[in-house]
Amino acid sequence: MTQIPVYAFTGFLDSGKTKFIQETLEDERFNAGERTLLLVFEEGEEEYDFSTYPHQNVFLEVLDQETVTEKDFKALMKKHRPERIVAELNGMQLVGDLYARFPVEWVIAQEVMFADSTTFMAYNANMRNLVMDKLTGAQMVVFNRLSKDADIMPFHKLARAASRRVDIMYEFTDGSTQFDDIEDPLPFDINAPVIEVGDDDYALWFRDVTEEPEKYQGKTVRFKAQVAMLRRDKNGMFAPGRFVMTCCVDDIQFCGLPCKWADAAKLKSRSWVTVEAKISAEKHRLYKGDMGPVLTAISVTDAAPAVEDVCTF
Repeated sequence: MTQIPVYAFTGFLDSGKTKFIQETLEDERFNAGERTLLLVFEEGEEEYDFSTYPHQNVFLEVLDQETVTEKDFKALMKKHRPERIVAELNGMQLVGDLYARFPVEWVIAQEVMFADSTTFMAYNANMRNLVMDKLTGAQMVVFNRLSKDADIMPFHKLARAASRRVDIMYEFTDGSTQFDDIEDPLPFDINAPVIEVGDDDYALWFRDVTEEPEKYQGKTVRFKAQVAMLRRDKNGMFAPGRFVMTCCVDDIQFCGLPCKWADAAKLKSRSWVTVEAKISAEKHRLYKGDMGPVLTAISVTDAAPAVEDVCTF
């Protein structure tokens, strides 16, 4: 099966997506005439100028992101036989919902989010679930239309709350650009003999260890968590974790890690425990074939509940 790369561009209306895609298609390093299916799920004020690049092999299709189906995508594949997909997504729709309808051979090669700095904080205040949905999956976020003396820290903090690995770029109104190089030290020492994860820091630690499990290979960690049982691994394994809220009550989910423990079957679901364990980067069914952190418990002891039942970033 031949994989088709998808270059996805997200952000809210008039955030600069169309302009960037236009400039990208005009760049000979990206567009030397490859058959490109350009999917537009949101029509803004700017329109594409097909006269400025090898347009004979760029096929524009305007679709409704909410109703388009996998069958529709396959029909477009048969119609245009593209070598790649460029997609301008609708900012008012969830990214994951669309990706779930992509044909299996479509693979996300890059996802870039564009954010108009003059309106972005208002979107975050009123539609935080949509903001976090896009920031979480992006490899890069571009904050544009910034005045040269603008305070970039609020944008930095917001992006880092969603992902510690997303690249951040700032575009200023004078035409200059700047990559974010602000360092955010973790609130725990990963080089300590035992990494002590405070109750308030579990969400940050969980994200960091699942994004970069190799960084924690062979290290020992101690944290407080609730017990969750694994259906297929009832004997000798459980999943200590916490309920984590990324942006709002609707997105609270249990974030636990597979943990080997001989007496796991004796544990009570939802009880609070303090876990001290060795970390290894392994494949586990919870990670769907990818490498992820797997714990081997040294000790599991009863603990008092955390002050806050749900932890945040």
